[in-house]
Amino acid sequence: MSRIEQTLKTLKEQGRKGLVPFVTAGYPTIGQTVPVLHALVEGGADIIEFGMPFSDPMADGPIIQHSSEVALKNGMTLKKVLAQVAEFRKGNTTTPIVLMGYANPIENMGQQAFVDAASEAGADGVLVVDYPPEESEEFAAMLKAKGMDQIFLLAPTSVDERIHHVAKIGGGFIYYVSLKGVTGAGNIDVTEVRQRINRIKAIVPFPVAVGFGVRDAETARRLGQAADAVVMGTRLIQEMDKVQPEKAPEAVAAFLKPVRKALDESAV
Repeated sequence: MSRIEQTLKTLKEQGRKGLVPFVTAGYPTIGQTVPVLHALVEGGADIIEFGMPFSDPMADGPIIQHSSEVALKNGMTLKKVLAQVAEFRKGNTTTPIVLMGYANPIENMGQQAFVDAASEAGADGVLVVDYPPEESEEFAAMLKAKGMDQIFLLAPTSVDERIHHVAKIGGGFIYYVSLKGVTGAGNIDVTEVRQRINRIKAIVPFPVAVGFGVRDAETARRLGQAADAVVMGTRLIQEMDKVQPEKAPEAVAAFLKPVRKALDESAV
């Protein structure tokens, strides 16, 4: 059982919902990234999605795109992302980390070399936006051989054939995109999200996390009643933008704590 699977299993046994914050590696600065990761755990994170900066992040909205641009200007590279995971692991050996990004940097390194390096650094899963499940069986097998999970996105438009394919080769959890569009969009229909999640759970044997447009504690609470976990990213980048880089860890911890509280209340 992977660290992601064990974490979500324990949460379910406790009657709690997972909190999965997203931050971009190298943002706001390279030096503040690892302190931000530890601050996310302090704020109540159960799993961390760690963004691998890329020059053309097509699934991300303007705020996360900007964070990626800044990180690249700061000198962030894929090797440095993995080095930051390894640095985080020196102080935290339990919180799962999912590397989230795009195919190009992985292909440049080589899939097997990337999987080996990610495993060595202490990553637990990988979500590659532009690796469709129909073309990912070999990559998923590489990850599973190292005890890691390939996380897949499913959307409101996903057909049953794709859901079945994801159920076959994926692991850890499903990242359900709560609405059409890019990260940071709004106007979530919670009733529709609940219906879609129930449809996915009828096919997929592992938990479902919901993200895109989760901007505050109340939205997290309502979505937490339908999903196994809630993903937040854009709002965390915005909170870091409000303060000087050295205050970024404090800002994300302060923002997450009421979200954690609301999620726990949703499970009562």
